Amino acid sequence: MSIERIESVVYGVDDLDECARFFVDFGLELVEKSDTEVVLTTQVDQRLVLKRIDDPSLPPSVEEASGIREVVWGVDTQEALDALVADMRTDREVTVDDNGVAHTHDETGFGLALAVTSPEHVDYDPRRYNSRGHVERWNQSHSPIADIRPIRMCHVALNIPKAGKDEAIDFYLDRLNFRAVDIVKPMGVFMQIEGDDDQHNFLLCHRPDRAGTNHVSFEVSGFDDVIEGGNHMIQKGWREARRLGRHTVGSNVFRFVHCPAGGRVEYAADMDRVDDSYPTRVHEETPPHHIWVLETNRDSAVPNTSEGTALA
Repeated sequence: MSIERIESVVYGVDDLDECARFFVDFGLELVEKSDTEVVLTTQVDQRLVLKRIDDPSLPPSVEEASGIREVVWGVDTQEALDALVADMRTDREVTVDDNGVAHTHDETGFGLALAVTSPEHVDYDPRRYNSRGHVERWNQSHSPIADIRPIRMCHVALNIPKAGKDEAIDFYLDRLNFRAVDIVKPMGVFMQIEGDDDQHNFLLCHRPDRAGTNHVSFEVSGFDDVIEGGNHMIQKGWREARRLGRHTVGSNVFRFVHCPAGGRVEYAADMDRVDDSYPTRVHEETPPHHIWVLETNRDSAVPNTSEGTALA
């Protein structure tokens, strides 16, 4: 029994057209658009769904603004899904829709759903980089990337209140068999799902002491995609949230953009991969947000206070 991946993320939004334009600019493929719903996909056919904020089909919101209303997790078999549903029904309502997707909620009130997944494994060509003694690219030059296409949604980060945080975290660890890989006591818990080897797929962040959307991270092919993707979004008029850098937890290269659907979205590359032998790390103090972040000589003259030190 295994949760394999993020199957879809569902937002409730104020401006459907603006949010659709944002995610198309970000590189997702638009597959459906109506007056009430927009559906976009990653390369591996995960779905990002936008609905109007007052759509009655959405789970209740934990925040007043636009944001994530439901995360759908992909389960490997129908038998595994049925077992999870039976367990959930011991203490909460679960409804199963006509497509066999089971809908419920977590301890914070975020919508949570389970669906049988059939992951599409794309044969993409990752960016190749050269260094002395380690040549991956012969007789080929780099060129601008015409279209940034996120491969997949690799993790979701949600904000939760401090009150009840242990119960909120234990729900995912005990009921969905997530594994805590980094417990940052002042900030939150990074978790890995059973069927994936990314260092983390999920973060519950109690540092802001309120429920809401933090970010969704999208894996791209390499460093160039992270850099050029962020540049492309700025050229389209969207606002960068964090400068290019490399995270401490997970080690991935990142670039964040403010998202009109709520929170931020992240281009990510080169995330740590870990297996069951990787121990849970417990941090009494919050590690730095990044190992490095892009700086210029202007930073030495004018202190930059926009980045902060918090991990999320």
